[in-house]
Amino acid sequence: MKTWAIAQNTFKEAVRNKIFYLLVVFGILFAMSSRLLSILTVGDREKVLMDVGLAAINFFSVLTAIFTGINLVYKEIDKRTIFNILSKPISREHFLIGKFLGLALTLLVALSAMAAIFFAFLWLTTGGFHAPLLLYFLLLYLELLIITALSLLFSSFTTPILSSIFTISLYLIGHLTWTYNEFKYLVKNPLSQYVIKFLYYILPNLEKFNLKNAIVMQESVPLSHVLFAGAYAVLYILALLSLSMLIFHKKEFQ
Repeated sequence: MKTWAIAQNTFKEAVRNKIFYLLVVFGILFAMSSRLLSILTVGDREKVLMDVGLAAINFFSVLTAIFTGINLVYKEIDKRTIFNILSKPISREHFLIGKFLGLALTLLVALSAMAAIFFAFLWLTTGGFHAPLLLYFLLLYLELLIITALSLLFSSFTTPILSSIFTISLYLIGHLTWTYNEFKYLVKNPLSQYVIKFLYYILPNLEKFNLKNAIVMQESVPLSHVLFAGAYAVLYILALLSLSMLIFHKKEFQ
C-alpha cells in the first residue's frame, strides 16, 4: 500500500507536468498530420498514413518516457523531500518501485490516449479497424517501460542532463544492436569478439519491440515473437530495477 501511494503521487505529479501534456499533444498532432502527407504522396496512402503516424507516436512517447523519468528521483533529492519520505516506515527499494509504477501508469494513460485517437483517426480516414496495431502499441509500451527503467537507473545517481544523455544514447544503441552480430565477423581478435558479444547481450535490444514495418506492410507477426519480447522486457526491467535499488540503497544523502 505504501508503494502504491508513492506510485499514485508520482502519477499525479507527472500528469500535472506541462511537458507531459505538450509531448502528448504534439504526438497526436504529428500523427494526424500524416493524413496530409498521405494525400501529397504518390502510392499507397494508407501505408504512408500509418507509417508516419506510428513514427510520430513512437517518437513523442519515447520523449515522454525519457524526460519524465530522468526527474523521478533527482527532483526528490534536489528538493530534499526525500528525507521526509524515507523518514517514514518505507524502504528505499519500495520508494523506487513506487516511482517506476507511477511513471508506468502515466505512460499507459498517455499511450492509450494517443492510440485511441489514432484508431479513431484511421477509422474516419480508411473506414476500417486495424487490429494488428494493438500488438504494435503493446510492444511499444514494453519498450517504454525499459526506457523508464533506464532513466530511473541513471536518475538514482546522476543529474537530469547526464541521465538524459545516457538514456538517449542507450535508446539509439538499442535500435542498432543488430549491427553487433555483423560487426563481430569483421573483427579478427578473439578478445574483441568476446567484448562485442558481451555488449550485444548486456545492452538493451529495443529493435525486438519494433513492429512498425511489419504492421505497415501488413505482414503477420508470430506469437512466439510477441511472447519472447514480453519475457525479454520483464527480465530486463527486473535487472535494471535491481541495479537501481542496489545503487540507491548505498547512496548517501547530504
